Amino acid sequence: MRKTLNVLGLVSLALLLAASALAGDEGGGKKLDGKKLFKEVCKGCHGAEAPAGEYAPMFLIQEQWTKFFAEDYATTHKGLTVSESDTTKVLDAITPEMLEAIRAFCLEGAADSEHPMTCG
Repeated sequence: MRKTLNVLGLVSLALLLAASALAGDEGGGKKLDGKKLFKEVCKGCHGAEAPAGEYAPMFLIQEQWTKFFAEDYATTHKGLTVSESDTTKVLDAITPEMLEAIRAFCLEGAADSEHPMTCG
């Protein structure tokens, strides 16, 4: 099950990175969709029953998400690769623009926000 989740999440990440590069999302002025990125990039490893633990925006409050992205993200994801066959580091694959969009989505949907989200 873990391999299937990882492969699906990583294939989504690869497709997302390719689409972003082709569309010029990172530098072309288009705003990245944090919810879409969270679903495509994060849920492969952080969905229900995922080996890395399930996370959704409403699982933490805004202060916890802020701390996670400012202090813990780089540490907890250091050394992780995109997949067993793709040795690209997760920290290199997720651009700062993508990470900012994901961070904003998590803050907007945090447990103490006006609209907590599960990202179903």
